[in-house]
Amino acid sequence: MNRYLLLFFAGLLLMGVSNAQKKKFSFSKTKMGSPLNIIMVTDDSLKAASLANACYAMVDSFNHIFSDYDSTSELGILNAHTIQITKKLSPELMNILAISQKAYIQSREAFDITVAPLSLLWRKVRKEKQFPDSSTVQEQRKKVGFSKLWLNEKNQTLTLPVGMRLDLGGIGKGYIAQKIIDLLKTKGITQALADAGGDMAMTKAPDGTNGWTIGVNIPETTDELLPKRLLLQNMAVATSGDAYQFFEHNGLKYSHIIDPRTGYGIQSQRNVTVIAKDGATADWLATACSILPIEEAKQLAQKMGAEVLITVLKDEKVVYYASSGFNKFWKP
Repeated sequence: MNRYLLLFFAGLLLMGVSNAQKKKFSFSKTKMGSPLNIIMVTDDSLKAASLANACYAMVDSFNHIFSDYDSTSELGILNAHTIQITKKLSPELMNILAISQKAYIQSREAFDITVAPLSLLWRKVRKEKQFPDSSTVQEQRKKVGFSKLWLNEKNQTLTLPVGMRLDLGGIGKGYIAQKIIDLLKTKGITQALADAGGDMAMTKAPDGTNGWTIGVNIPETTDELLPKRLLLQNMAVATSGDAYQFFEHNGLKYSHIIDPRTGYGIQSQRNVTVIAKDGATADWLATACSILPIEEAKQLAQKMGAEVLITVLKDEKVVYYASSGFNKFWKP
């Protein structure tokens, strides 16, 4: 899923005023199909470069586990099965699948990583611009449903039925962004931010600031921002919407975000921004809250200890729907 949060660095360039020895170091590489930016504050440029390289190497290792685009990844090999299989999983794949299972249950099946057969169908639709008939959609939907697979955490195994495929696109980048922050913390970096294609995880605020300043897009746009900014630290944030990937048919816009319960892309023209305790939670909640009715989305976020903002474009005006604690994160 594409994400589009923007980080503002105003004030960080003056960090040396308060602490002459510490500097901000920024690194960027294309990973998982989008820019992956890492920012850290330290007094050692060599340490910063070494840690950035270690982070990017870790990202590559995760991608070789989680990617459904890479046929040689652990997930790619699982998805290539033609009969029912039971496989022992790596610890990281087991961990993210266990998180995904809980997300499936908590979201009442709105978040479902088994949506891959439908994802593949709609990728083809967007590419070929040929809308599928309902029987084609429903045939793929029969292969979807986390409850149809068997995850055995004790034995670290997964049993996957025939035809079922997994897609970690709605949780993987947030999970990895959090892992970057966790790694940097173990290396003594206390001021850092990881931005995996818009899924962000961060530590405490940089010196001289009250938080990391984050901008959120206006619904249906790729570069227009809400007038307010978020001010965050020691948490994660993700935004979901359809400004980048959608398909129009008979005057209706179908998002790349698929409701696994119907088989079709959602049609609501909204952006969903979630602030959560960790990257994986922010990521999957942003997807689930895009699919669920607004009130259910707010209830789910708060049940998970998160906050959500849903912005809807109505008559060219932005309408805000927020959980009770979201407003405290707006920058004064």
